[in-house]
Amino acid sequence: MVDAATGTMGVGTRAAARRRPGLFQRKSTIAFLMALPLILIIALLVLYPALYSMHLATLNKSMERFVGLGNFEFLFKRETFWMVVQQSCIFAITAVLFKALIGLFVAHFVHAIPNKGQRKWRGMLLVPWVIPPAMSTLAWFWLFDPSYSAFNWLFALVGIDPVPWLGDAYWARFSVILVNVWYGAPFFMIMYLAALKSVPEQLYEAASIDGANWWQRLWYVTLPMMRNIILITVLFSTIVTFANFDIVRVLTAGGPIDQTHVFATWAFKLGIEGGDIPLGASVSLFMLPILGLGAIFILRDINKRGNEA
Repeated sequence: MVDAATGTMGVGTRAAARRRPGLFQRKSTIAFLMALPLILIIALLVLYPALYSMHLATLNKSMERFVGLGNFEFLFKRETFWMVVQQSCIFAITAVLFKALIGLFVAHFVHAIPNKGQRKWRGMLLVPWVIPPAMSTLAWFWLFDPSYSAFNWLFALVGIDPVPWLGDAYWARFSVILVNVWYGAPFFMIMYLAALKSVPEQLYEAASIDGANWWQRLWYVTLPMMRNIILITVLFSTIVTFANFDIVRVLTAGGPIDQTHVFATWAFKLGIEGGDIPLGASVSLFMLPILGLGAIFILRDINKRGNEA
């Protein structure tokens, strides 16, 4: 306290002032300053292009006149646009679902292997995820090639008719989803494997003592303990799958007759190949509300469970 007679601080007040950390001694300030370069890089490489694409979406084809929501109104009247929306949703939902199921199954398989042999299996199973998508998709393109398909060659050996993998709309969609699942399932596997290792063994022992079988232990112990990891992994994979470009571009280029286009490839076709960059930006921005709603629901569920805990 300040002495009224002398106007000076008491001993206790001076000691408290000395103990009070300065601006650059606070942990929060130091953490912010250390993260500032990354924040600036994100703002430069992510935030600025996003805001600039919003600006482009409001211009005409020559990018000289402001048209507001005119590009979106034009898109909403095109059947191809709604076909791309439908295909993107089917592609993302189907691929993420199969990646999650396969990843969970493989993670349980690897988790059951003794620790000495797990490193070898993890390394082999991560190979599809490590290879660049464009390079691995070229190998799949050779497997699906209409003239020299390795799959059709095997089918011919057993008397099965050849399959038009990339020439028929149904099989082309199947091929794109298959390649995406093959590429993305290892990511789910490694995330789920890490979550499985964090589940306390005492919970499984208690469930076994209560007479729970394998399915009941999975449903009532494993999945609840992995719920947050599952939701975060699904959210991240959904965002990446919706924005997928490499696999569709290399494998089908959107064909046959635009039947396998997703948002990214159709935006590229309209904006870069078609020369209408504002229209392409409008297509890419349409992903934002879809992914935003999905992120809100998933993150709200995670926060709700965190508050309950």
